Amino acid sequence: MNVQDIHARKGQKKSDKILDHMGSTELAANLFRATQAEEKLKRDNISGKQRANQAHFEVGQKVRQTIQELGGTMPENLPIPEQSVKKIESAKKKLEKKK
Repeated sequence: MNVQDIHARKGQKKSDKILDHMGSTELAANLFRATQAEEKLKRDNISGKQRANQAHFEVGQKVRQTIQELGGTMPENLPIPEQSVKKIESAKKKLEKKK
């Protein structure tokens, strides 16, 4: 999915940061995909936007395949956390000010 598709699926505004609205499982899968894609770019000496995007896509497919094979829930089917990271941080700051 592209950014617009993710915002639509999660009912987010365009200005919302996608990562701020992910639970730990989805964040972990996304971080794993990103780190493995970065390693692939280095290892295979991949350069250029199109080739880099293709490498990221391929690594993402493998991560999704692994989740599926393990019987896990696909990221797009995971529940959306009730509060975003920004709301949690804001609430924490308010509590700290009261102390």
